[in-house]
Amino acid sequence: MVQKPVISGNKITIPSNLEYLTDVDNFIESTLQSYGTDESTIADIAISVSELVNNAIEHGSKSGTAKEVTVEINRQNDKVQIRVRDRGNGFDPEQLDDPLADENLLKEVGRGIFIVKSLMDSVDIQTSDKGTTITITKAIK
Repeated sequence: MVQKPVISGNKITIPSNLEYLTDVDNFIESTLQSYGTDESTIADIAISVSELVNNAIEHGSKSGTAKEVTVEINRQNDKVQIRVRDRGNGFDPEQLDDPLADENLLKEVGRGIFIVKSLMDSVDIQTSDKGTTITITKAIK
């Protein structure tokens, strides 16, 4: 269990608490800048990672600060791959409500994964009763 953000190479681990979202954002943005990534792509990736970390804290870990969220970033030639992992109970991605359905249009929640899928080139969700790992990939210049 971590009590504060821990950065180790290409990975940051935070307590499951929204107050550390800024630390993740700064880590992701500075890493992408070091890759020479353009600002528009950085913005898309930062929004996506923020959505995923927010979901990991609120839904995965249920804001249980004894749990942690890990974000790992790797560059592979002309693309970047980011993994967000929580230690929650998992979820069924097939059971997510369609945010574009009439009955969901005015809901204040339920758009995170939809937004991430629209901004990233690929989104892979692996989930079990021991946690969820979401891997996103985006081409960078």
